[in-house]
Amino acid sequence: MKRRHAILFLIMMIMTIFIANASAQEKKPDAALNQSKAQEGQIAANSDTYIIGPEDVLNIYVWQEQSLTKTVPVRIDGKISIPLVDDVQAAGLTPLKLKDVITEKLKDYMDDPTVTITVMEANSNKVYVDGEVKSPGVKLIRSPTTLMKLIISIGGFTDWANKRKILIITTEGGKEKRITANYNKIADGVEPDIIIKPGDTIIVK
Repeated sequence: MKRRHAILFLIMMIMTIFIANASAQEKKPDAALNQSKAQEGQIAANSDTYIIGPEDVLNIYVWQEQSLTKTVPVRIDGKISIPLVDDVQAAGLTPLKLKDVITEKLKDYMDDPTVTITVMEANSNKVYVDGEVKSPGVKLIRSPTTLMKLIISIGGFTDWANKRKILIITTEGGKEKRITANYNKIADGVEPDIIIKPGDTIIVK
């Protein structure tokens, strides 16, 4: 009888270990997915192409200075606030350039500061797409793109789209400019693709 109880106990222990391992294996993809999601939208600290804009969220890391290490939003006026140096103009700069600006300002308070800037959320680089496309609305882009790439990224056109007359509203020299693009000719290589910049509006009728 005791032997039978021992065998049953052993079987239950093996089953418990098996179930625990199975649960752990199921959680691993979720953990990897969550980590991936946490990294979405982040732009490398050494980026020399991304231009910071209002509504972006930046991580300012100062080595061995925890009180100065902050995650801050870029205000509508384009500035950020960090201890010691107060307001700093961030909009219009790359992360590398902003790093240099903050490093120089901190030199008044410490020796050889080491600063890292990471764009945690790139919220300023928006384009607006409306009309006969699969996914109209606001689209975030990290850098200027082309009309063809943008249309592909939003799933393409609806069946009723007029691909020959796509309206692009952009700004050049502080003035609004309207461009009409023929997507079919661009796709055929007859006309050059059009650069889409943050702030542009694309309307497909």
